[in-house]
Amino acid sequence: MNAQKIRRLFLNVGHFTDHLFMLIFAKAAFSAGLSFGLAKEGAYAEMIPYGVPALILFGACAPIAAHFADKWNRSGMISVFFIGIGLAAIATSFAQTPLQIGIGLASLGFFAAIYHPVGIAMVIQGGGNVGWRLGVNGVWGNMGVAAAPLITGFILADYDWRLAFILPGVISILVGLSFTAFVRSGRMQPPEDCPREKAMVGFTPGWKRALLSLGLVTAAGGFVFGTMTFIIPRMFEVSMPGVSVDIAVTGMLAAIVYGVAAWAQMAVGRIIDKRRIKPVLVTIALGQPPLIALMSLQTDYALFFAALLAMVFVFGQIPITDAVLSRYVPDVWRAKVLSWKFLLNLVIGALALLVARYILAAGGGFETVMMVLAGAACLVVLAALMLPATSGEDAVIVPVPAG
Repeated sequence: MNAQKIRRLFLNVGHFTDHLFMLIFAKAAFSAGLSFGLAKEGAYAEMIPYGVPALILFGACAPIAAHFADKWNRSGMISVFFIGIGLAAIATSFAQTPLQIGIGLASLGFFAAIYHPVGIAMVIQGGGNVGWRLGVNGVWGNMGVAAAPLITGFILADYDWRLAFILPGVISILVGLSFTAFVRSGRMQPPEDCPREKAMVGFTPGWKRALLSLGLVTAAGGFVFGTMTFIIPRMFEVSMPGVSVDIAVTGMLAAIVYGVAAWAQMAVGRIIDKRRIKPVLVTIALGQPPLIALMSLQTDYALFFAALLAMVFVFGQIPITDAVLSRYVPDVWRAKVLSWKFLLNLVIGALALLVARYILAAGGGFETVMMVLAGAACLVVLAALMLPATSGEDAVIVPVPAG
């Protein structure tokens, strides 16, 4: 395996790791609440707020990570990510109260913030078939989303929630040490820029409108993505009694939904490398509201298939926004712009959990949550329609000062 393939492999594993760690608590929250003495009826809703600071820091610290990556070294920051998130997960496993687990998760969110602005900027670097690389990288990230309920569910079935943090933590530290050794070997070189990337010394015309559209997609999409990936495992536990009430089985079903739907990103990535982005984004956006609304009306296997279809469209959107960014924003600005994009996306996603918690605590049920998400998805359609028609593919690049 050549050095570029190893580089991409580490970056893809990083995306897997990032999403895996951020969703361990989504599956373990109920079990952790019971171990802290909370009543079974309200344990899940009561534990949700303790995961919110982690999700806020996951986004809020992204600009800080981008700053250090630009001032210091992108590869060095990825090493810090792997080792730091592993140590934070292990520390979280020692929590004895809900407050302590909230603090542990917050530290985990702090290190998790590094990957998206730094790792995605490294994936985009070099130009060329950016859509395909983003699609592959996105599949790895969403396999992390899929693996979280699966791995955590099986651990919870035979052990306790603490081991669900310890095992991934140890593995992440080992991966981080391996990546550090690879960097120090001198083989960690960025890919050679394609002709268009070399010519891109400034922002592409239309970038202001494109970033406005991107901001709205990010905000609305973050609301939908953050809530869907967090609550589906628990929704399956509650709304699929005709299939199973076993925590491992429902975790596996949630993992299948995330794992299968994730492959939509590779298909979308291949398409946007060959076709105009705007029609693709509009199509993906239009599919989300009706399918998410459909989930609110289903139970058992019908809910499973409705969730699978909805997540295909939710996940399929992910590589599009980063591909748009790569066509309008030069490399020197990408980590910064990506950091603010993920700040908006993840903070909105974290706040969405508070909305979900309020609805559930008020007795609204998962059906009401789904209808609210369907309404938010309508804003993604509006944002898609705002995107410039050229999406930067054929625009003439005009140098604009980057500093």
